[in-house]
Amino acid sequence: MELLLLSPRSAPGYLQFLAGLLSPRGAPGYLLLLAGLLCPLPILSHPQCLDFKPPFRPVQELTFCVQYKDFGCCDSARDSELMSAFYRVLGNLDRAGYERCAAHVQDILCQECSPYAAHLFDAEDPSTPVRTIAGLCMDYCVDVWQKCRSIFQYMTSDKELLALESNMAKFCRQLALDDSDYCFPHLLVNTNLNKNLGRVIADSEGCLQLCLEEVANSLRNPVAMVHANDGTHRFFVAEQVGLVWTYLPDKSRLEKPFLNISKAVLTSPWEGDERGFLGIVFHPNFKHNGKVYVYYSVEIGFDEIIRISEFRVSSHDMNTVDHSSERIILEVEEPASNHNGGELLFGFDGYLYIFIGDGGMAGDPFGKFGNAQNKSTLLGKVLRINVNHNDHGPLYKIPSDNPFINDPSARPEVYAYGVRNMWRCSFDRGDSLTKEGKGRLFCGDVGQNKYEEVDIVEKGKNYGWRAREGFSCYDKKLCANSSLDDVLPIFAYPHKLGKSVTGGYIYRGCEYPNLNGLYIFGDFMSGRLMTLKENRDTGEWQYHEICMGTGQTCVFPGLINNYYQYIISFAEDEAGELYFMSTGFPSATSATGVVYKIVDPSRRAPPGRCRFHPTPVKVKSETTKFVPKEKLIIKTAPTKRPKVKPTVKTSGKTRTTAQPPASSTPDWVVELLKILRSPDNSKAHLPTTARPTTKKPPRPKKGGKSSEKRGQKRKDKTSGQHSRQNSSEVRNGAVRLANNQNKQDRGRVEIFINGEWGTVCDDLWNSRAAAVVCRQLGFPYVVKASKQAEFGEGQSLPIHLDDLECTGKEKTLLDCKHKGIGKHNCTHKEDAGVICSHKEN
Repeated sequence: MELLLLSPRSAPGYLQFLAGLLSPRGAPGYLLLLAGLLCPLPILSHPQCLDFKPPFRPVQELTFCVQYKDFGCCDSARDSELMSAFYRVLGNLDRAGYERCAAHVQDILCQECSPYAAHLFDAEDPSTPVRTIAGLCMDYCVDVWQKCRSIFQYMTSDKELLALESNMAKFCRQLALDDSDYCFPHLLVNTNLNKNLGRVIADSEGCLQLCLEEVANSLRNPVAMVHANDGTHRFFVAEQVGLVWTYLPDKSRLEKPFLNISKAVLTSPWEGDERGFLGIVFHPNFKHNGKVYVYYSVEIGFDEIIRISEFRVSSHDMNTVDHSSERIILEVEEPASNHNGGELLFGFDGYLYIFIGDGGMAGDPFGKFGNAQNKSTLLGKVLRINVNHNDHGPLYKIPSDNPFINDPSARPEVYAYGVRNMWRCSFDRGDSLTKEGKGRLFCGDVGQNKYEEVDIVEKGKNYGWRAREGFSCYDKKLCANSSLDDVLPIFAYPHKLGKSVTGGYIYRGCEYPNLNGLYIFGDFMSGRLMTLKENRDTGEWQYHEICMGTGQTCVFPGLINNYYQYIISFAEDEAGELYFMSTGFPSATSATGVVYKIVDPSRRAPPGRCRFHPTPVKVKSETTKFVPKEKLIIKTAPTKRPKVKPTVKTSGKTRTTAQPPASSTPDWVVELLKILRSPDNSKAHLPTTARPTTKKPPRPKKGGKSSEKRGQKRKDKTSGQHSRQNSSEVRNGAVRLANNQNKQDRGRVEIFINGEWGTVCDDLWNSRAAAVVCRQLGFPYVVKASKQAEFGEGQSLPIHLDDLECTGKEKTLLDCKHKGIGKHNCTHKEDAGVICSHKEN
């Protein structure tokens, strides 16, 4: 299939946009460039309108430029304006001129409605002004000039063009386009430009070409993004360390967290630690009751616990919770540190759904058949409880139609069982017109060592673990048990494509009609974005991979075509548009997380259809304006990707899926440590335009996902030692604290500059400078700006900064005034340090 030409309009702001494209990329080297960057197509073409956006299908039928009534760049209002312009031009002609030239005037005016309007008007070329007359093919221009030369004086005010009117050759050369394929009317018969026009374009292997918009950045393992469904169109992003941030519709972030329970949350800087703050959901009636529910890990004594709590929004500030309002709804002991689950959802029935992993370790070794098959435990289950009207009496009730409410051997909270570690689930909003699909519950369930799977969860059903992994038997004896009666996934894929599924959403937004009904999900380990589309006639779910647009496809202002490789989670905003979160380094303390919006560059909704008017938000906190950091990458490099066969929905248990590799996959934790700790570990994170092949080492799993064979439960808290990070994985200005006290809130300040860590001299060191460091590390308060190497001397490190003068508002110490990098008159006996806090002292 062909990739349609995209042509950005020439304008002052757009010149800056293009200049940014040509500047060196500032992001670290471990960005994964999606497979779209690896499958260049023969025709670099993509439609675009003069407002920098994709074409659309008009809501009201056009009456003048009827050739573009089904797909183009004009709505009915603009169509009427062009009709008026048509009559103004023809008002200057006599009857004979009207008969000779009317069709030409209409054709030329209507090119503004062409799906390729930006190209026809040279709007894609920043070195030239936007044309006032569309680019004409030479033979057509000659014909019009000979018959209707006088019309041009009424159609343009371009003095340079009108000065050439008397010279046919020069005049038509001026109107010609450099690329004759796009001039009018040749583009009308150009098969490459018109085939699949307005559709999501796929390459010969079926890889869909999409783009992204950066929405938020500098987040520490963003595990969830949710909205309040209160009309404000705010969105809230949760970090694994236990902070939730409020973002306004303009993408600005409030400096005061919406929620901060980082002191209570159990997590660590370990790469791939699954414990932490894992889920958040707003009550459907939040606008009136102000209730929010969270899912996080805690340590009580020597036990690791999953805790589900309820908070209320502050009565004084709608953008923060009342931290004293916490009520613990449910706690479940975790026998190991992995498989913590972490999803919370409210269904359309108003009940709270909770998704808990099987307890951890490998193979669900607990009891005779494992936790997942044991309905008397909450581990390995989907739970459903009623938390409505719980201000008095029990904190939750059991819905009367829960499937096992009358089974004395089962916990009444259980809604479905036989799940391993479901990571990210979603309810289908249903088609906006027909409501088809509404209420279906989709989940990604992380596999053991062969398959990852996607399930549709239904009441009372058994999803097979540990008897089955995907479509394959894992415990052969249990799998052969005829009473198992398990439900097979709608799709499963082998570990040569990815080793840790991240469940997504059915797209039901307004802005991109082509994506409607597409289930979009990903894989944390391989970094793949994938889609499933149901054939309603056959029940088959058809698989396509998502690539980022090649060549010109994503050259729209604000769009990019690359993302950080570790896909943590997906999200919907209040309007139903789709997002995902990923990070460049899989640690709860690494601020490399980014939120991306998924964009279809081939077609948009008609202008005005998707407008919303957010309810005003009373803001009491300072705000930080969003500044995008990622850049569009145009360079392409082809490579082959592993193929996957679509799963066929059948009546029995013999559905087919892609075949697994001949040998089982090694433990991912072992492979991760090899990647991150080897002297040669930079190879695992080099920038590439290719998808990882099966020979490439696997990537670590994220917080909240499945990790295998970690073995025994870790009872110790974080060591306080910061994980080693390769220089390609750390941005200039990053800081860390070094100490021998096993404490994360204090230590010698070390800053990363130009590829190496170094210390800071304590000359002029004060609480304002310390505040910059503490805020970078997620602590809102400074207890002490320490001096004289209170936390030891960094003898093995260079001294990077001296004579720092900060206001306390800077993002990094590099933004403060200082003597110069590497310039100092001190020794390591004057190494600066800090003590930070989550509480005001």
